[in-house]
Amino acid sequence: MTATLELGALEAGLDEAVSGITGGWHSVCPVEDLEIAWGEAALVAGRQIALFRTGATEVFAVAHEDPATGAHVMARGILGSRGERPTIASPLHKEVYDIETGECFSTPGLTIATFRTRISDGMVEVEL
Repeated sequence: MTATLELGALEAGLDEAVSGITGGWHSVCPVEDLEIAWGEAALVAGRQIALFRTGATEVFAVAHEDPATGAHVMARGILGSRGERPTIASPLHKEVYDIETGECFSTPGLTIATFRTRISDGMVEVEL
């Protein structure tokens, strides 16, 4: 699946996307639109987010921008784990981040923005 999901016109209306409102929860897409163990990029209130579904009702969200390079590629990252901690590795230089906290395991000082998610009535919501 390679489609980019866009919140602006789909759920919150074009006015919200244009005005750049970012506070609160934003409905992004049906959870069933996300393939397990596969990333998708979404435009949420004007911000590029990478979404990862890791289970039937578990979705993680991080910034789509790679902290090391500035390229918007994190949705193509590689899911994994360090012990019990779920991770995402950059598809470019393979820096490994804790997908829950944003901490970088491989390069001290790097972090990736993480966002809370929830599923409500079958829809993935992200808090910005």
